[in-house]
Amino acid sequence: MSAPAPDPHPPRGPGLPHEPLAALDAAVYYLDRELAPAAKVRAFQRARAVVERVGPDEIRRRAADGTLTELDGIGPSTARVIAEALAGVDDGYLAELERRSRVPVGEGAGILAALRGDCHCHTTWSDGGADIATMARTARDLGHDWLVITDHSARLTVAHGLDEERLAAQLDEIASLNAELAPFRLLTGMEVDILADGTLDLADEMLARLDLVVASAHSKLAMPRDEMTRRLVRAVASPHVDVLGHCTNRKLTGRGRPPSDFDAEIVFAACARFDTAVEINCRPERQDPPEELLDLALEWGCKVSIDTDAHAPGQLEWQAYGADKAARCGVDLDDIVDTWDADTVCAWAASHAAG
Repeated sequence: MSAPAPDPHPPRGPGLPHEPLAALDAAVYYLDRELAPAAKVRAFQRARAVVERVGPDEIRRRAADGTLTELDGIGPSTARVIAEALAGVDDGYLAELERRSRVPVGEGAGILAALRGDCHCHTTWSDGGADIATMARTARDLGHDWLVITDHSARLTVAHGLDEERLAAQLDEIASLNAELAPFRLLTGMEVDILADGTLDLADEMLARLDLVVASAHSKLAMPRDEMTRRLVRAVASPHVDVLGHCTNRKLTGRGRPPSDFDAEIVFAACARFDTAVEINCRPERQDPPEELLDLALEWGCKVSIDTDAHAPGQLEWQAYGADKAARCGVDLDDIVDTWDADTVCAWAASHAAG
């Protein structure tokens, strides 16, 4: 008998799960949503595997005896979630985690409601924490009509990026899932690495097969201003690039990372000239671009794409952060790629390659 699949979109209020596997799934979702340390997320994932292996009868007995933590892989926090689920507790650890991790919706509520998809997310094909089907079902349950799968390209080895062979296999999986998930639609894509000279980390022939391409720099981020400007301009000028991802590459949390230095006037002028959208990256540690640069991109008439860059299902809720920023900067709904239907998105992206 196959193991039950993790719940891709746990409840967000009263009526939390009273079954250990579902409760642990929900905990992972909420931890990912609040960008908890990876080690903590893995602890709950390990506990889920232990519960699955041991079976419900022994888990129930150990919860009653208070011996759950004697199982290798179950610690105090995970044991508490399991025990409270079995006891029907609705206001314990899991409820507090759900409340604590909620993504606030502010002045961007109207924009958030208008979003129909997300152009940037990752799966277990590269460095994401969930498979394509789970990410798709979560996006669908959040009210989206479509989701672009944009795993990393091969040069980013630390993220297990996709080479051409693996990307071709992923395209086959997406086609199969689309047959199951219709009318929800998965769009094919990639977050392709912008190499130091501005070329892209994937052959043109493969890029041409994709519905949408996000291009981002992930290395040599402190290169001199003129070189970084030329690098980004060459990338956004490519007929295969549709979205410029996290343009400053800054990190605001942990050890942090300063923004890359480039001439934003020139880069955004190129984005406007070649109809490449500027991404509002919603990750809490990125918040990229800063508002003064987004204002500049809008002055140049750039389209924008409000994207989560999600690496786990709970992170697909992060679009609220980008919607709030877009509202503060006065972004017009018609200029937000994610408000369009899937056919319009694909036609827009295809128009770049067409000329």
